[in-house]
Amino acid sequence: MRILVAMSGGVDSSVAALLLQQQGHTVIGVFMRNGVAGKSAQEKSCCSASDANDAALVCDRLGMPFYSVDYQAEFARLMDHFAAEYRRGRTPNPCVLCNQQLKFGHLLTLADDLGAEAVATGHYARCEGGELLRAVDADKDQTYYLFGMERAALSRVLFPLGGLLKTEVRAIAAAASLRTADKPESMEICFVTSGDYRDVVRARGGSGLAGRFVGQAGRELGRHDGIDGFTVGQRRGLPALGVPHYVVSIDAKTGDVLLAPREQLERTNALVEGVHWLCAAPAPFEPVMAEVKVRARSKAVAARIVADGTGAAEVTFDSCVTAVTPGQAAVFYRGDLVLGGAWIAG
Repeated sequence: MRILVAMSGGVDSSVAALLLQQQGHTVIGVFMRNGVAGKSAQEKSCCSASDANDAALVCDRLGMPFYSVDYQAEFARLMDHFAAEYRRGRTPNPCVLCNQQLKFGHLLTLADDLGAEAVATGHYARCEGGELLRAVDADKDQTYYLFGMERAALSRVLFPLGGLLKTEVRAIAAAASLRTADKPESMEICFVTSGDYRDVVRARGGSGLAGRFVGQAGRELGRHDGIDGFTVGQRRGLPALGVPHYVVSIDAKTGDVLLAPREQLERTNALVEGVHWLCAAPAPFEPVMAEVKVRARSKAVAARIVADGTGAAEVTFDSCVTAVTPGQAAVFYRGDLVLGGAWIAG
């Protein structure tokens, strides 16, 4: 096949391209420019100019065509949404939206323009028979970030690393003398170049509402400069109260940030919105039994999902879940199979 590979300048996408080429496919490398640059050499995004250079040099090493495509306008919309969510007292997950709208949205359109039949990335996931499955390397599995893909896109998406361990990926890169073989991983959000997400929020519309820290009885425990500095489950940056307290909820209308001991973070249910299925959607109010992850690195917990057919659903967990955070994703699994997901509303 003729395949477009999203090249980030890292080892994973480099090996994905190499493996597809070794399988006999015609591979085209594409780097997605986000239009973001740090103010100093120490401030860089994971999609920086040096990453573009690494991606180009890997493609040159493999004898592949390489394109650097401007997605500045599209990333600007993601950044605006990111900032607006923090000002609403929510904690956004822009990587899910980037995968949904850009990598498996705009890149599929670009693939059509270039006459490519499929799009591939270096994500750790598997796509088999039109279904999205967890990666073999459980520690690297990235399916949490992929639930928003269109179901129809699964027939045109390839994840060459889904059956490999990270150690095997680096060994393949080293054996092929790829310059990215030992390149450190980037864990940051690509457009947060300073390391502090609040810089993005404040540059795109100002900080969130200032207000009070309050206890469960409504007693004021201190003041803060803006709700954009907090997320449910956070412990750092809070007043010293003798025993550890955590952010339990954020009120964007009053600016109140509710603090409580850790046990108050535990929940057995969640309301979600924007339900998106990667399998046949159940009938309205038909219970679905699944395992649900409320954070990328959390353990999936057995739960009952009841969707109302309009995009909203209630998730009832079999055991307590800590720090269910509005704005984050709740992703539904059945074993290795990704059933779909939604956005946590409360």
